[in-house]
Amino acid sequence: MKKYILLLVGLAAFAQQPTKRIEFEAPGTYPEGVVYDNATGVYYVSSARLGTVGKVTKDGKYSVLYEDKSLKSTYGVKVHPDGKRLFVCAGNANYSIYSTPATKKKEARMLIIDLKTGKKLSDVDLSVLVPGEHFPNDIAFDTKGNAYITDSYAYAVYRVDAAGKATVFSKSELLKCAGVGPNGVVFLPSGALLVANNGSGALVKIDIASPANAVKVKIDQFFPGADGLLLNDNTTLTLVQNGGVNKVFKLKTTDNWATAMVSESTAMEDRFAYPSTATMAGTDTWIMNANFSELAEGNNVPSKKFSIQLAVFKPVK
Repeated sequence: MKKYILLLVGLAAFAQQPTKRIEFEAPGTYPEGVVYDNATGVYYVSSARLGTVGKVTKDGKYSVLYEDKSLKSTYGVKVHPDGKRLFVCAGNANYSIYSTPATKKKEARMLIIDLKTGKKLSDVDLSVLVPGEHFPNDIAFDTKGNAYITDSYAYAVYRVDAAGKATVFSKSELLKCAGVGPNGVVFLPSGALLVANNGSGALVKIDIASPANAVKVKIDQFFPGADGLLLNDNTTLTLVQNGGVNKVFKLKTTDNWATAMVSESTAMEDRFAYPSTATMAGTDTWIMNANFSELAEGNNVPSKKFSIQLAVFKPVK
């Protein structure tokens, strides 16, 4: 009987182990954005605290791809569909050690980095588009070469065309809330954006051809703390939720995102550490553990190690 009990305890402990992680040493960076580059087999990560852009190999080796003394924080990162350029959200929303009164909640930039050389190709100032506070957060691309950037403090989505011209795409009332607003964003092949409103927990659909047509996706629950989004296919969306929930969900639709339902989620036992954004590597979904709870608690000893964690989904009953 004693051996049987010990076996059960051992099995229970094994079952509660978190999923696979790629751990890497990057002292004090606190990466929020992550994207996998299929061409090179590396992950690109941002830094909310140091403003750098780094790359992580599958075996956990970190190196700096790009750094610039003018950068305070970097957030969302996305590889352009051409596979040659990395688009980066840069600002000074909260945690930068280089923060100044002149830039805090005022800076909003979109950088374009050449992936072959690591050099900056373009630096678009978005702060002039909308007065007030700014937090450039995430990026998506449509099929015509336009980039869309969410601004979580201006409650806006910007559009930057292939020539680098920036305009306000949407200032929908559905993007507003108390605190952090529009966060993760994806482009739907049907011709719309899906935007996660971090504060309200809603998912907002905005028509590309007619941005005034913004509606809430009808879902049987809200996701306060909704962060990164990842479109798996036309009918499946991955949503990362932090804010104490620290889980990742898969949503399904049968009517082009007029409505959706939660079909799968990760388990609490996976112990994500303030998960922020998601990326696909082959058929696997990987999540950036941003560890921002340490910064919110005023931790004076910054972490040296961070991790990108495999998401394993289980059906929601």
